[in-house]
Amino acid sequence: MPKMKTNKAAARRFKITGTGKILRKQSGTRHINEWMSPSVKVKLRGWSAVHKDVEKHVLSMFPYKKYLR
Repeated sequence: MPKMKTNKAAARRFKITGTGKILRKQSGTRHINEWMSPSVKVKLRGWSAVHKDVEKHVLSMFPYKKYLR
């Protein structure tokens, strides 16, 4: 039986915490943001949780438990 492959695009986009939450980067910070106030940019920094409806789909891209840290 061959090894199952982790979806590398998903591995770069998502982080899975020790408690099992799936985190994603905030969107809307790549370009065309000179109009944004500094407070809006600060709020878009960092990670946020993936919506509950999408969690099952994201976890299907991580076949091995070692990525579930």
